[in-house]
Amino acid sequence: MKITICIGSSCHLKGSRQIVEELQFLVAENNLVDKVELAGTFCMGNCMNGVSVKIGEEPFSVKPETTKSFFEDEVLSRL
Repeated sequence: MKITICIGSSCHLKGSRQIVEELQFLVAENNLVDKVELAGTFCMGNCMNGVSVKIGEEPFSVKPETTKSFFEDEVLSRL
């Protein structure tokens, strides 16, 4: 599974770095390093909402405080 996180300037200001770090921790904590690939990209064209995150081609808006629930609801449920 590939998860892409926007690290462009708008998303950076909204906490993309914290989201990347939290997802790295959650992937490692759940022993999913061989099943989940984290990637960064620049603008995904969804700057109005939270940090733009995609699982495959499906877009999501994530905030640092919702990262864990996003991981549990959207990532773990798909594995």
